[in-house]
Amino acid sequence: MVILAMMADQPPPLEATPIMNEVPLLPHMVNGDSIQQVILVQVNPGETFTIRNEDGHIQCIQGPAHVPLVSPNGSVPPIFVPPGYVSQVIEENGVRKVVVLPHSSEFHPSMHPPPPHVPHYMHPHPALLPHPPHPVYSPVPGTGEIPPQFIHQPPPPPPHVYQEQEPRSHGRTNFIQRDERALKMQEHLKKRLKDRQASGHTNNKINSPPSSPHKVHNTSNTNVQNGYGNGKVQQLTGGLIKQKQTGKTSASSPADAEMGEPDTESKKLYDLPLSIGKPVVSDIQARSAVLSWNLPFSSQNGESHSLISATFIFEVAISSSGKNGKFKSVYIGEETTITLPELRPATDYHVRVSATSSSIKESVSELVSFTTESCEPDPPAAPKLISRTKTSLSLHWKSSNDNGSKITNFLLEWDEGKSGTFRECYYGNLKQYKITKLSPSTKYLFRLASKNDIGMSGFSETVIYYTAGIVPSTPLPPQLTEAGVTWLSFKWSPPNGASSDDFLTYTLDMDEEDSGYGFQPKYNGDELSCTLKNLRRSTSYKFRLSACNSEGKSNPSEVVEYSTIPDKPGPPSKPTVKGKIHSHNVKVTWDPPKDNGGSDVSKYFLEISETLIGTNWEKIYSGSMREHVCDHLKPGTSYRLRVSCISKGGESPVSDVLTVQTSAVPPGPCPAPFLASKAKAREITLQWDPPSTDGGSEITEYVVEMANSEQDEHRQVYQGLTLECTVNNLHPGRMYCFWIRAGNKAGFGPHSEKAEISTAAGPPDQCSTPVLTCKAATCVVVTWESPACNGAEICEYRLDWGQMEGSMRIIYTGPCLSYEVKGLTPATTYYCRVQAVNIAGGGLFGDTGMVTTPASVPAAVSILHLLEEDQIEIPHPSSMCLAIQWEEPCCHGSDIIGYNIEYGEKQLVTVGRVTSHVLENLQPDTLYRIRIQAINSFGVGPFSHSIKAKTKPLPPDPPHLECAVFSYQSLKLKWGEGPNRALITNPTQFNLQMEDRFGRFVTVYSGPCHTYKVQRLSESTTYYFKIQAYNDAGEGEFSEVYAFTTTKSPPASLKAPKVNQLGENICEITWDPLQSMKRDSIVYILQLASGREVDQVYKGSETSFRFTNFQTNCEYRFRVCAGRQYQDSTGLQELYGPYSPSTVFSSQKQELVPQCADSTAELAKIEKALSDEQFAFLLLLGFATVAILFAVVIQYFVIK
Repeated sequence: MVILAMMADQPPPLEATPIMNEVPLLPHMVNGDSIQQVILVQVNPGETFTIRNEDGHIQCIQGPAHVPLVSPNGSVPPIFVPPGYVSQVIEENGVRKVVVLPHSSEFHPSMHPPPPHVPHYMHPHPALLPHPPHPVYSPVPGTGEIPPQFIHQPPPPPPHVYQEQEPRSHGRTNFIQRDERALKMQEHLKKRLKDRQASGHTNNKINSPPSSPHKVHNTSNTNVQNGYGNGKVQQLTGGLIKQKQTGKTSASSPADAEMGEPDTESKKLYDLPLSIGKPVVSDIQARSAVLSWNLPFSSQNGESHSLISATFIFEVAISSSGKNGKFKSVYIGEETTITLPELRPATDYHVRVSATSSSIKESVSELVSFTTESCEPDPPAAPKLISRTKTSLSLHWKSSNDNGSKITNFLLEWDEGKSGTFRECYYGNLKQYKITKLSPSTKYLFRLASKNDIGMSGFSETVIYYTAGIVPSTPLPPQLTEAGVTWLSFKWSPPNGASSDDFLTYTLDMDEEDSGYGFQPKYNGDELSCTLKNLRRSTSYKFRLSACNSEGKSNPSEVVEYSTIPDKPGPPSKPTVKGKIHSHNVKVTWDPPKDNGGSDVSKYFLEISETLIGTNWEKIYSGSMREHVCDHLKPGTSYRLRVSCISKGGESPVSDVLTVQTSAVPPGPCPAPFLASKAKAREITLQWDPPSTDGGSEITEYVVEMANSEQDEHRQVYQGLTLECTVNNLHPGRMYCFWIRAGNKAGFGPHSEKAEISTAAGPPDQCSTPVLTCKAATCVVVTWESPACNGAEICEYRLDWGQMEGSMRIIYTGPCLSYEVKGLTPATTYYCRVQAVNIAGGGLFGDTGMVTTPASVPAAVSILHLLEEDQIEIPHPSSMCLAIQWEEPCCHGSDIIGYNIEYGEKQLVTVGRVTSHVLENLQPDTLYRIRIQAINSFGVGPFSHSIKAKTKPLPPDPPHLECAVFSYQSLKLKWGEGPNRALITNPTQFNLQMEDRFGRFVTVYSGPCHTYKVQRLSESTTYYFKIQAYNDAGEGEFSEVYAFTTTKSPPASLKAPKVNQLGENICEITWDPLQSMKRDSIVYILQLASGREVDQVYKGSETSFRFTNFQTNCEYRFRVCAGRQYQDSTGLQELYGPYSPSTVFSSQKQELVPQCADSTAELAKIEKALSDEQFAFLLLLGFATVAILFAVVIQYFVIK
């Protein structure tokens, strides 16, 4: 068992390993109140770690797992080991470890175990809390009893590392500085752990850690370091943590038995000898080299086995002091190729690589040595000054590190005293040089570089040296630029004869009056001005100036005397009131300041402010007296008073502020009131401004008084604080007088001036009920009386009219007292009312009057339209009838009894009380004008608007049908007179029907064309047709039935005949037979072509023919066609098909060569004349070719 302790202020990155349980972080470990140590206990497979909680419960954690313990104060806990083990504290490489070993084991501190993986999660067990003792238990003994052991908490010592290991575990613990590569390695290990847990948790239980009841999954990818995700690079202390069982327990679980096999396998894997090859160094440079190595492999029984599944962490150590020197770790990670940086040129190095893993022993490679390349020297140190004169400087320098190649020369550069570009001053192998012919008192800049056989080094730091000079001449005395209370500012010029290149410093000496020390230096520098501070006010000082250079100091200048100015005096005392405070004046006095600033006060200033807050101050007194009477003040007003003074030193700060309030008086007279808004007929709204003076006290109320005239008694109409009031119950158009006065706590002020205000004229009174008289059924006369005008003449009347009391509208506005309403509806009740209006507005509407108009003839029909055929219930011939429909108009008090319909030449039809009618017996294709009027008991009403309607023409007669072209599988039919193609404007269309095999006529064409070709017919078959014409007027009658018969089809073309030569003068021609066509016999015709002559050599029903008597050295062509023999009314008829391709036979070669294309071309030449169909086909083919060529040309040259 190995216990590892780490300081919590640098917590390690808690990584996940393949052999651990996921244990959540302990909450108490994340507080950073004090230094803590984390002790990790690694439980190997097959071992058990037992913890007792505070409440006495026992928890057993089976391996493999990592269990964290916390030491809150960083103390070293005493370790109680099981029987047969001893604990030992060792110190290795500055790290203290506690090692638990068996009695017989050997311990080798020089060997180092591989660093362990610290788990991401820690078990939140109460036994791990920092306050109570932490019980740690050894493995369960055979008796089943658990002896508790405790970890105490002594005072916190410095952080140490405690480690306990077995005899076979030889290892070390290193502090690893984490970088980005280490963080990537952590992420890689986490990913591999998750993959193994996901794939092997259910399939292979022995390779998975046992479940924990407090297991918490943490999917965070941040670096959780003892509870802190701060992302900083931390140091990790690792070691192999183990705990062994002391014996078998009597109550071992089945899980312990299952863990036996993997424990044995892990032990075997751990015991395998691990080897790593010798690393290889390549690309050796002066300051870097590339180091690479192979993955470790195990050697057993003379065989090498690669460990691909293991994850290795490699450590590279390097030494520059020999094989036995001190090695320094330069890399830790998983890469197998690295670059060694920051090497020294021309230096021998020794490198070794060690590989570690969580379950395999550490392996160290052989040492590999290499030497870095030489390079240019290091930059040398700056040259140093040996001596100097007015015209020369002597410099010397030391060599720098040559980096493996001897330094051969030095390059010295200078700026030639011009502070510009550096130029070469000296180049050689000497280490000193004297520069001559220089200017006195001049600044020069130098830098140095070294050179060897490889190259030139960088330049040294730039140094500045001056040549010697002469002592400067006596300067002029300093001049005073500005004087202050405690400071004086001076300026001066360089001595005569001084050049701009001379580096001079100046010393300003000062002699303070009555000090007794004489002249003392107060400034020393190279500036031509300075300011001396911390001087006494209003004091005289003496000054002199000296110039200094590298050769010495000049004589001091003449002595000059300057004085500081006086300081401003302090503030006078706070002013006080002298005597009684009156309403308009007050007398104040004050004392002089305690500090006059070094000079007498010449004048005092008294300031007053009427505002209690702000900076608005007014100066009311200026003089040497220390009292003043402040007059012209406002009564009841608070004033602030302050005093300041002035002397030669300036103006003093102001004194403390005195606040004085004058006594109040009644307010002054208010301005006369005025109208706040337009005067109304029975009320007036008045508004006024506050008085110009409130008497020093806030206005508490206003009083408004009113009278009919100035001599009448005043009566109060308002009392309040607002500046507005409304006076009611007044008479329209009358003049009234108003006064106002204000009051405060001192009393009421005087009355304001009189305000004469007149009320406005009021609207007229309400009109009486109007009188309504019916003049006709559509006209009513309305009269009314004029109401009281209320001070203004009535200018107009408004008549409100409507059929409902709530929805009336104004139909008349004017000065008349009557109005005639026209265009009314008979037998309808109307309502009206009247309103009078003058310049003041409209009065109230009078009472509503009501009248009902008498009944009359019906109104005109407003909606009249023509019905379509699909809207008529009973169909009528559209060429002789027209159906109309209308809506019933208003009856005007008497029911409608009928309608008069006028159409054509004023033909009148009277119908009953209906809303639709069909006009019959009309002329076809004729335009009619129709209108209608309603009838009631009072007479006929007006006619409606007219509509125009036209009757349709009569349906057309069927055309004559004939067959234009007969064929064996199609019939081209033609009817009527007209174009073959359809015309858009043709109103007549045709319906062609053909009888099917069931005796029914089926439509085969419907359209405006006059021709139609019926295809896919059978040969020599009779078909029956009939035709019908229709247009907008309707469908006509069908024609009589026509019968047309298709022709017989000719036989098909045969293949080229075959010619076989049977002898020298005989050959046999054969061809394929054809099947009989509808029981008609088939005959064949064989033709022979020789030259331009064509002869028929055979006609019959056979399919072969023997030809003799042909000549040698001649070429013959044979072709054959089939013919059909049938009987008709005229006798036996024959119908032949096309000829087959020709077969060429040459009697000389005795070979048969079928030439389809050539023979066809030759036959075309032989034939005397082409048929009409063949000629038309060739002509059509030519036109099609020309059209395609034109289309291609247009597409290519025009469109594109």
